[in-house]
Amino acid sequence: MAETAMIAADIRDRLIAEPEVILEDRDLMRALIAANERAMGANIVDLRGIAMERLEARLDRLEDTHRSVIAAAYENLAGTNQIHRAVLRMLDPTEFEGFLNNLGGDVAQIMRVDCVRLVLETAQSEREPALARVDEVLCVREPGFVDRYMAGGRGSASRQVVLRQTQPDADTIYDDAGDWIRSEAVLKLDLGEGRLPGMLALGAEDPHQFRANHGTDLLAFFASAFERAMRRWLA
Repeated sequence: MAETAMIAADIRDRLIAEPEVILEDRDLMRALIAANERAMGANIVDLRGIAMERLEARLDRLEDTHRSVIAAAYENLAGTNQIHRAVLRMLDPTEFEGFLNNLGGDVAQIMRVDCVRLVLETAQSEREPALARVDEVLCVREPGFVDRYMAGGRGSASRQVVLRQTQPDADTIYDDAGDWIRSEAVLKLDLGEGRLPGMLALGAEDPHQFRANHGTDLLAFFASAFERAMRRWLA
């Protein structure tokens, strides 16, 4: 009994000297409040205990929100860096053929997509033989194709960037890759006054990589940078 009392006295002295040890321990505080409620009896309601439980629940929600905001900030920063790296790499080539091959190679890897297609509209029925060397990236289609494809059968295309799962006619631009491309980001391109519009399609095998509820600001920036690069090549 003497030894037990001595240990209790040591604990008591320490708690008196450092009360924050208890205050900062949630489990210990809950145990003390529960013991206090049992001591008061079942007919007495401890409003302080109820208030504390509500404050704890609110604190937990705030902490969850705080973690979500931080995670979103880091994700947005990583996405921004990714797009900036892709734009810089896109501007490296000094020839148009190298520009297109680079688009389907290093730029696609940086952006973590499995397939990239640049669609240009033309009224000419004959295809330039030189374009055969970049068939893996470049698609030449008839006027009006870009708006129809971006609309996906839902009227007119009003947005610059569309995120979605692939459409039944995806093989018209992805060719054989259309069998395994499951989601895409479709970027409409303004190639300058007097020119037909273009389209950049980023395809992914993951069906959830591009979804309609994702943000499009970074992809819109990439599309704007790509438009400016294409205008210089077309000039």
